[in-house]
Amino acid sequence: MVGKAKWPHAQLDHFRIEVSNKVCGIFGYFSRDGGSAADDVPLRMAHVLRHRGPDDHGIYAGDGVALGNQRLSIIDIHGGHQPFFSDGGEIVVVQNGEIFNYVELAAYAKSAGNPCRTNSDTEVILRLYELEGIEFVHKLNGMFAIAIYDKRKRTMHLVRDRIGVKPLYIHDDGNRLIFASEIKSILEALPRKPDVDAEAIHHFLTFNYVPAPFTMYQHVRHLMPGHRLEISPDRTTMVQWWDLASSAPVLNRKEDDWIEEFNAILDDAVRIRMRSDVPFGAFLSGGVDSSTIVGLMSRHQASPTKTFCIGFDDPRFDESPFAQMAADRFGTDHVVEFVDPDMLGFWRDATYFCDQPHGDVSFLPTHRVSQLAVRHVKVVLTGDGGDELFAGYDKYRDFFERPGLVDMSDDRFFRSYFDSISLMDGRSKLEIYSANARDQLSQIDSYAVAEPWFKKVPHFDRVNQALFLDMQLLLSGNNLVKPDRMGMAVSLEARTPFLDYRMMEYAFRMPGNLKLRDGTTKYLYKKAVEPMIGTELAYRKKQMFTVPVGEWFKSKLEGYCRGHLENLLSSTDLFDREVTMALLDDHVSGKANRTRELRAMIALDHWFDLYGGLDRSAVTK
Repeated sequence: MVGKAKWPHAQLDHFRIEVSNKVCGIFGYFSRDGGSAADDVPLRMAHVLRHRGPDDHGIYAGDGVALGNQRLSIIDIHGGHQPFFSDGGEIVVVQNGEIFNYVELAAYAKSAGNPCRTNSDTEVILRLYELEGIEFVHKLNGMFAIAIYDKRKRTMHLVRDRIGVKPLYIHDDGNRLIFASEIKSILEALPRKPDVDAEAIHHFLTFNYVPAPFTMYQHVRHLMPGHRLEISPDRTTMVQWWDLASSAPVLNRKEDDWIEEFNAILDDAVRIRMRSDVPFGAFLSGGVDSSTIVGLMSRHQASPTKTFCIGFDDPRFDESPFAQMAADRFGTDHVVEFVDPDMLGFWRDATYFCDQPHGDVSFLPTHRVSQLAVRHVKVVLTGDGGDELFAGYDKYRDFFERPGLVDMSDDRFFRSYFDSISLMDGRSKLEIYSANARDQLSQIDSYAVAEPWFKKVPHFDRVNQALFLDMQLLLSGNNLVKPDRMGMAVSLEARTPFLDYRMMEYAFRMPGNLKLRDGTTKYLYKKAVEPMIGTELAYRKKQMFTVPVGEWFKSKLEGYCRGHLENLLSSTDLFDREVTMALLDDHVSGKANRTRELRAMIALDHWFDLYGGLDRSAVTK
């Protein structure tokens, strides 16, 4: 257990630090007893987030409270300094992210008699809170993590966007609640590093990422998407303010009507995400998602859309010809750069920016294309979310082609889908653990992380039940971490039109047989966009954005892989040496393909090397 932090109680009425230093990150704390942290704590929290917001930072601190922001200036570059304060200074606001409908909301605030004085989307948050209290969040269309301190009530509000595009972590010792956009910022405010959470590792080995609300540290938790916290001296309340499960399926509707609504929503979602006071562009792979986004962007600007792609010499992994096809079709200002596919030298740094292990090596090319884009723009639109909303991955087709699914009970179906997406099943995990770890973890079933999500949607058909689980866990736990952390690593903001809340609610009103039909993924979606992007781009084979590490582990990187396994075994006594090393031996010999398991173990080693500086026994106490 982590004990209560002992903090120096600096006597502060309040102070504001405004430094022009060179999307954003937020951080702060709320002490229920009114005691303030040392003056340098907010500064240290800010310092480790400077990659997220190199343009500006600001801090408010006083009366046992601190709120701060590291800003990447996108909207109202000169007038958007944070924190924002109410006229009397009683309300303090910071946010990470963007409110895309801020223009319409500013007009609403003005009509209600509380006009904004700047063009900043963060000021819109302040004015709406003044008008309506915390329930204003239902009006926001954006990606955001928000902190609001209301001195009048001595209450702090923490709010995370609907699907978790922007991260928000918390640590609560019972007196002081600390929050930040990244875990490393929270660690700066603690007197000692929390113990590693062995249960989180247990779940990591199932999901290939740490599923929220777990993190690799005990007592550090991820605020769930669509939730908010209200903290006061005598009460802490968690509220789910948006729930995708409330979508009601619509049956017996004509395909043409679905197509018309799809195109209208996505077009507007793209339009409002092009609001920016700095140069912007798009990632373009030539896949259906990115091609669709770029096609819609080209309708809303007179000048060519700036698009970015990286290419590989190996045609199995190179999408640049398709990206060029889309670029030519829409007349974009296209930048492509061929790179060495061996990017494993950045894996450790990627883990630093993520704060947690990820066995998904596509983080590495995502960082590389972000590096390319940020030379030209500060904002990109991406196609993230399209696969999870509309059944775009081949895994959905493969799973639903299995015989007998129709006759399965709900519980058996849920378990079957869970097993199909698991990296290691329960038996495999127990085999790889040491005896002590096996005793500690043998009664923990990672299915318990997934089951409550299945149980929320008995009214969904089975395709949508599977997609709903991935929306709640895979998307926010891994697939949105990728563009956020790899983009923010180079101070590039990524925007995701498919995750406009109108599109998400629309997608889960749509029957699953309009998403997956006769082996065709994204069935209706592809019909909707084929006239715009063309048949070849709409129906090309799905290609994953990855590199062939599995082949390298058998040959030129066998030593690299073996070294990381040895390092991991010396960092923690969680694993059995013989079983762990057999993963590589079986892979090299061709006895079994252990690529995914080996990636996960290497990711764990990188994390322990960076963050796990504890006694060997700390993980398994």
